[in-house]
Amino acid sequence: MRRIVAVVGATATGKTALSEALAAAIGGEIVCADARQVFRELEVGTGKPTPGERGARPHHLFEALSLGERASAGAWAALAREACEAILARGATPVLVGGSGLYLAALLRGLHAAPPHDPEVRARLAEERAALGPEALHARLAGVDPETASRLSPRDGQRITRALEVAEASGRPLSWWHAQEARGALTADWRVLEVTCESAALDARIAERTRAMFAGGLAEETRALLGRGLREPLAALRAIGYDEAMELVEGRCDEADAIRRTDLRTRQLAKRQRTWFRHQVEASRLDAQGRSAGERLAAARAALRV
Repeated sequence: MRRIVAVVGATATGKTALSEALAAAIGGEIVCADARQVFRELEVGTGKPTPGERGARPHHLFEALSLGERASAGAWAALAREACEAILARGATPVLVGGSGLYLAALLRGLHAAPPHDPEVRARLAEERAALGPEALHARLAGVDPETASRLSPRDGQRITRALEVAEASGRPLSWWHAQEARGALTADWRVLEVTCESAALDARIAERTRAMFAGGLAEETRALLGRGLREPLAALRAIGYDEAMELVEGRCDEADAIRRTDLRTRQLAKRQRTWFRHQVEASRLDAQGRSAGERLAAARAALRV
């Protein structure tokens, strides 16, 4: 049976530790499904499996990209599909792990064809939005793409502008693009587990992990990356923790402020991730609170039927 296991959820819920134990128990191989862990230069600030864990069993795509290379759900899905097919051919089970919901969706459900971009149209629409307000552009969108307009707030200027850009640049509304058949899904018996944690407990876990990252050498890792001339691609990534570590290394903030802002941004990310997984993916859910590692593994295997 072609079976794929995916362990997903918000940051700091314990996905990595659980997926390592799960892979060991079922003879699986780990596949990275995280938009930051795929960069080979980033270690401390991404929470990826340790070098020891990566050496204990096969791990895939944790060094798929170098800083400066473009990451996208479609490109990742192509690499992940190849890795999973090879794992399945060996008679093993791919165990995907990560918090990047769009990456998971790209492999699980496939992707729609990307609508075109037109910088000139976008710039003109942005000027009109500034002059007339997003509500005026929303009213215009309702005339050319009522389906998209109905699901957007009249104040959501960025998405309204993008929908109008697509309609003008392609001659077809954004809703038409979204209605097209998705391509590239990996057909298999998917078993998806979302690791959850109550908000207050998750906030505490995030705070603990943030402090551990800075104590564990995040600033030193960032300083080394800057010394290698990688400041521009690192800054372009807008990676939580690394942005703050850069400011710390460059003397633009102190460590306490870097930790505080990293903690805040991570909590904001976790909130978005929890909302996405709750509404966008069908999964068994496992509350990680109050369980030993062995209890979490047993509960995960029962939920996933593996």
